[in-house]
Amino acid sequence: MPRFTSYDGTALAYSTVGDGSPLVCLPGGPGSAAAYLEDLAGLGELRTLVLLDPRGTGHSELPADPSTLRFDRLALDLEALRQHLGLAALDVLGHSAGAITAQAWASQYPDSVGRLVLVTPSDHLQGGTREDIPGIRETYAAEPWYAEASEAVELLADAPPSQRAALQRAIQPFFYSRWDDRARQHAAGYEALMSKRAQLGYITGADTVDLPAMVAGLKEVTAPVLVVAAPRDAMSGHLSAELVASSFPTSSLVSVANAGHHPWIDEPVGFRAAVDPFVTL
Repeated sequence: MPRFTSYDGTALAYSTVGDGSPLVCLPGGPGSAAAYLEDLAGLGELRTLVLLDPRGTGHSELPADPSTLRFDRLALDLEALRQHLGLAALDVLGHSAGAITAQAWASQYPDSVGRLVLVTPSDHLQGGTREDIPGIRETYAAEPWYAEASEAVELLADAPPSQRAALQRAIQPFFYSRWDDRARQHAAGYEALMSKRAQLGYITGADTVDLPAMVAGLKEVTAPVLVVAAPRDAMSGHLSAELVASSFPTSSLVSVANAGHHPWIDEPVGFRAAVDPFVTL
């Protein structure tokens, strides 16, 4: 697996899938390695997917300084990867929490952005309300798992560490538009890729980050931006994607019909229809 040394000496790993010019792919979680992205429903047919394991996850090293696991500092690793690849500008796809890292990088290094794809992004930077999420979750009310998952959501915020893993497992169906065998298999693999240290470090000290300044920096991104939304995304919601898209001077918002938080799993054909025209060079 290829590796490079980031700005502070931490060794980071990535895998590659497909052919063509590089498209760097950032996983979410936060705190997940990149393998759950798979090949993004065959997107490697068009581009070489560079699947980065963020520091502290997968095959990447855990840094000596845990404060470097925070989302805004992970952006420095993305810039180091651009330099490692020898590219003047980098095309980046970020999913969920990975879209936060991608935005933090774009805000700090607007001239380094080639194309930016943000898939079911969180609106944490923008301070959104996600007020549509309860209504989206209610659309699943007839599902046999709904009552347990809804209770787990309520309990998770104040749960002790000993209970969090079981509660997070219970809410997994909310990440998909259909809780079928494909979704269950993907969810099991996703859980195995999580790093608790990386997950905790992602937000530790986040209250010290100047989020308004970071969002203001997005207005300096002149590169094209695609935001991929999903109407059944019960984790980030559709309004989050709309708010993120409005943060850029040049952006397009595409909604993948019938998809949830992992649209390339739920609706691979629709996902490719949304993304292919944007990433085809």
